[in-house]
Amino acid sequence: MTIQWFPGHMAKARREVTEKLKLVDIIFELIDARLPLSSRNPMIDEVIGQKTRLLILNKADMADDFETKKWIRYFEDHGHRAVAINSFEGRGLQQVTNAAKELLAEKWERMRSRGIKPRAIRAMIVGIPNVGKSTLINRLAKKNLAKTGNTPGITKAQQWIKVEKELDLLDTPGILWPKFEDQSVGYKLALTGAIKDTIINMEDLAVYGLHFLAENYPKRLEERYKITEVDEELVKTFDHIGKLRRVFSGGGEIDYEKVAELIVRDIRGQHLGKLTFDIVEELVSTS
Repeated sequence: MTIQWFPGHMAKARREVTEKLKLVDIIFELIDARLPLSSRNPMIDEVIGQKTRLLILNKADMADDFETKKWIRYFEDHGHRAVAINSFEGRGLQQVTNAAKELLAEKWERMRSRGIKPRAIRAMIVGIPNVGKSTLINRLAKKNLAKTGNTPGITKAQQWIKVEKELDLLDTPGILWPKFEDQSVGYKLALTGAIKDTIINMEDLAVYGLHFLAENYPKRLEERYKITEVDEELVKTFDHIGKLRRVFSGGGEIDYEKVAELIVRDIRGQHLGKLTFDIVEELVSTS
C-alpha cells in the first residue's frame, strides 16, 4: 500500500506555522501515544527548528502503559520534555501547563530582571490530523471553541484561544507529510484513524494489523479471534474470523471486505485492549 496525501491546505498550513513562529513562546507538539514516533511529522522539526517544545502524548488511555513510559524516557533522554495525557477525558492536563512553565522559567526570569511583567504563555499546537488537537484545546479552555471530530482534517485555519490567564493557544490544521518513505508508518497511521479510510485498502490494513498483533500481542489475538498466528494463506485466517464472528454475505459466503472492516474496527475500538504500535526497541535503532 502506497499512501501519498498532501492536500493544498496542508502546504498552506506549513507556511502559516512558519510565519507565526515568532509570535509564540513554545510549541506544543501533540502526538499519538499509540505511535509516538510514527505520528511525529519530520517536517515539523524543519519548520520549528530550535523553538522550545513540549511533546504531548495524547490518547494515552488507548496506548500500552508500559510502552508509553518507555517512550517518555526515550524522548527525555534525547532532550525533549514529554507528558502523557488523555484529552478526551481531561486527564493529565495540568501537566501541560506545569511543564510549559518549567520550560520557560529562564525566559520569564530574564523578562522579570529587565522589569518586564510576564504575560500569558503563548503556545502553538502542532501535529498530524486526528491526533486530538481541538479536543485538547477545548478541554484546556473548558469551552467548545475548536471544532472536533473523528475525521482527519477538521481544523482548516489557525485560531487563537485563551486558556484562563496563563495560556494563549494557537491552533493549527493537522499537517501530514507528502509521502511515507516507510510504508509501515502509513499502515500505523491508518490503523489509528489519522488517514482517511477512503484512500486506503481496508483488507491490506487488516492484514497488517493481524501480523502486528501476532508478533507483539499474541495473547490478545488468541483471546479475540481464537488464533495464535496468521496463516500464510490469508484467506484461511479471514475464513476463521469470518465464521467466528458470523460475517457472511447474502449468499452465506464469508464477506472478506466486512471481515477486514471488523478487524480494523476491533483494533481502533480497543476490543483488543490498549495497543502501542511503535515499539521502542524496534524503532530507535533505525530512527
